[in-house]
Amino acid sequence: MSVPYQTAAHEPAESPESPEEHLARLLGRALNSFELPDETIATLDCALADDSSLHSAHHSAGLHRETYRHTWLLADGSAVTLWELVHNTGPGGHLEHEVYVDEEELRTATARLPLTPDAPEFELPVPVQLSPVPEPRHAYRPDDSADHARRLLRRAENPDRPDTDLESLLLRSAFAHEITQSFGRPGRAARAGLSFSLYEHAFLLRDGRELSLWEVEHTATPDGRHMCEVYSTQEKAREAMDRRAEALDRSR
Repeated sequence: MSVPYQTAAHEPAESPESPEEHLARLLGRALNSFELPDETIATLDCALADDSSLHSAHHSAGLHRETYRHTWLLADGSAVTLWELVHNTGPGGHLEHEVYVDEEELRTATARLPLTPDAPEFELPVPVQLSPVPEPRHAYRPDDSADHARRLLRRAENPDRPDTDLESLLLRSAFAHEITQSFGRPGRAARAGLSFSLYEHAFLLRDGRELSLWEVEHTATPDGRHMCEVYSTQEKAREAMDRRAEALDRSR
């Protein structure tokens, strides 16, 4: 007897799903999704990748059940698994979906189904195959990072600030960030006795990519006014400070 890999529980969506869409589809069809801990759902909101596989199947006299393993990879490298039970043993023989946070709960739910104990059982130890995600370079803090990106770009006064495509990407998918002050080689501004601060605003996107904006804070203006500029690379930020220091020197 063959195991029906193509069932309603495991059919792929019409187009590739994001981890969030995968979770929403799973919870939307599960009769007991309201029983899942809120903290588990909140954790999965920041998943970078996901994977689903058939775990086991059991058939008996027209009745059947399948169990599926759904796993999400998080930004810190850990993984969270939800177990789905799909069966037709309820009234009318309609497919019913249930979801559980651990395998022990799944076994308890499976044991109550009216299936003949000696019916064929298939256990499939299928390994989870998530796309590798590089180790993040920063100690990211999940926060309202899209809003942070919006406020950072809003206060930038330089006309060559990052373009709207980059801004749109950040506002759409940034979910964690870290701010660090950057030091390093002295540029013309430092040699001219001008003080400035350079900060890296590093963002973690939902697809696992890391993206940084470089903020320069300085008073190298004709009237000594505080000014904020934002650039897409550290090199551009340092070059901009050198140009501003040179222009200020010429005006003196």
